[in-house]
Amino acid sequence: MNPLAARAASGYRDRMPSHLRILWGFVVGIVLGAAAHLGLGADHPALVAVVTNATEPAGKLFLRALLLCVVPLVASSLVLGVVGLGDLRKLGRVGAKTLGLTLCLSAISVVVGLAAANLVRPGVDLEPAVRARLVAKYASNAAEVAAKATADDQTFAESIVGIIPPNIASAVAKNPPDMLGLMLFALFFGVALALQPEQVKKPLVDVAEAVFRAASTMVHLVMKVAPIGVGCLLFSMTSRFGFELLVPLALYVACVLGALLFHQLAVYGALLRVLGGMGLFDFLRRAQPALVTAFSTSSSNATLPTALEVSEQRLGVPREIGGFVLTIGATANQNGTALFEGVTVLFLAQVFGVDLTLGQQLTVLVLAVVAGIGTAGVPSASIPFIAIVLSQVGVPAEGIAIVLGVDRFLDMCRTVVNVGGDLAVAVTVARSESSRAGGAAPAAAP
Repeated sequence: MNPLAARAASGYRDRMPSHLRILWGFVVGIVLGAAAHLGLGADHPALVAVVTNATEPAGKLFLRALLLCVVPLVASSLVLGVVGLGDLRKLGRVGAKTLGLTLCLSAISVVVGLAAANLVRPGVDLEPAVRARLVAKYASNAAEVAAKATADDQTFAESIVGIIPPNIASAVAKNPPDMLGLMLFALFFGVALALQPEQVKKPLVDVAEAVFRAASTMVHLVMKVAPIGVGCLLFSMTSRFGFELLVPLALYVACVLGALLFHQLAVYGALLRVLGGMGLFDFLRRAQPALVTAFSTSSSNATLPTALEVSEQRLGVPREIGGFVLTIGATANQNGTALFEGVTVLFLAQVFGVDLTLGQQLTVLVLAVVAGIGTAGVPSASIPFIAIVLSQVGVPAEGIAIVLGVDRFLDMCRTVVNVGGDLAVAVTVARSESSRAGGAAPAAAP
């Protein structure tokens, strides 16, 4: 075992594993934030000063430090994954299986979300006075989101052309980075490298391996302060917003959470049992570090380093398959995000009395699946897309303000489903490739 893997394996045997320390930071942040909000009030000068000058910057520093490692990790992991697959026919098989499972799971997730919203109808009974308060509280945020959505609106042809960046430097320089463009470049470069003779290929593979290990070590160093960073993020959120405006949205939140839970347990459970050869609760136990990190950071990209480690060391997925499937999935396999978008569009349509026809709901389904594939794996990346869909189906765009107050918490929850789906697909693809080779499924660490 290499030194990095040995250190990671020993970390799982620590008396207090890292994901439990993160969970403690999460709980302490929420409790202290809620207590400060109730005791002082969101507008108290001392609390505002603490949040503005201490906890919010600290939380953002942690998240940015984690995201800083993503670009070199994604690029090197994809290149190594493609080269490690060796036979380009195997690359095609793995890619086709990943894409097929991603599209199927995304479509199912949106159907689950639309069904839940139609069954529960959370927006029907929201009082007009409450709606006005919510819109007023987040009006400036909503205007900013709507403006960004309009600025980013593109024709279908422009969207297709935009998939390939004009150069890799511009893709990486964007904020957030153009992860889809970066992944396409890394895939193309990996394929080209795999076609080279061994004497040409080996030095570059060694460089990619060194970059991957260095980026992984950077992530481990950043994660040492994760409990503090996560606690600061949650303190800032709960102390600022509290819960007084969240109560009227309880039915909407319950609808989203119920649909996410159903998708995580029923849909992923069936996939893992039938095609992955693994029980759901065994999978959840092994995947726990990645799921806790996803919940804490609200970012599939920030969770990617932990997911790569978990897939190889705890789920037994070969590194070349895990590196390929998970790096693609961090941007393309956003099941929880697609589900959330479907529920939210229907909820806001109900709030404003817009009765969406079956055809319009099918349009929402298709758009949500496409957005789930292209949405960046960073916090709240789906919000501008929802503003676009609202305008498409005749719902006031300012309605997005109603959900901004609860979006951070729901973002944390849907990121768990996103990352869970990535790992479930990786396990399923690995088992399929193992069966094709005539061997047993790879043994996962306990």
